[in-house]
Amino acid sequence: METARSIAARLTSYFWVKAVGTPLFMTGFFIAYFAILRHPSTPPWEVPLTALDRWIPFHPAALIPYASLWLYVSLPSALMMRFRELLDHTLGAAALGMTGLVIFSIWPTKTPPANIDWAAHPHMQFLKSMDASGNACPSLHVAFAVFGGCWLARMLKQIGAGSFAHVINVLWAVVIIYSTLATRQHVAIDALAGAVLGGMIAFINLKLCPESSGPGHVRTGSAS
Repeated sequence: METARSIAARLTSYFWVKAVGTPLFMTGFFIAYFAILRHPSTPPWEVPLTALDRWIPFHPAALIPYASLWLYVSLPSALMMRFRELLDHTLGAAALGMTGLVIFSIWPTKTPPANIDWAAHPHMQFLKSMDASGNACPSLHVAFAVFGGCWLARMLKQIGAGSFAHVINVLWAVVIIYSTLATRQHVAIDALAGAVLGGMIAFINLKLCPESSGPGHVRTGSAS
């Protein structure tokens, strides 16, 4: 595994590009996301429940791994040290987000009523009031978890991380996917569609962005 010093060099490489670009990307995505959510082109279609949805109970604590997605998807770019890799990753994430938004624009969807008294779970009320369980299928929460997990696997390979780190990466993605069902933000069909979409975009994106044969050029946040 790379030394702590070399990992620190990765974290500081293009630091301000990452520190400013990541929140800007997320902000732009959510502006478009909520615009489509609040102005559906047709009445949203309700995605049906499956046996898996009935088997997985509602669990308010699942909000924690659900919210951890935003940290999880930021890790791959944080560990990148090549500008080309950072750019290709951003283009892949943009392609994923745009694909989802186009689908939502053409085919609005929503989750079925959960029949839960959200007043009894005040920490969930904000989340529910924000998106009203719309823009359901495919679940972009799941799609970005799969996309981010695929890229993080490459970064872990580059730094020479052991099998334990790779297992944690997979488990983190799985728990995030589980959380979308346990918080009743999505149903199983949404999650499956999101996993397929995220996996497809990640596969294409990684194929088009070959791994570097060398350590690459490192630029710190203070470099001009």
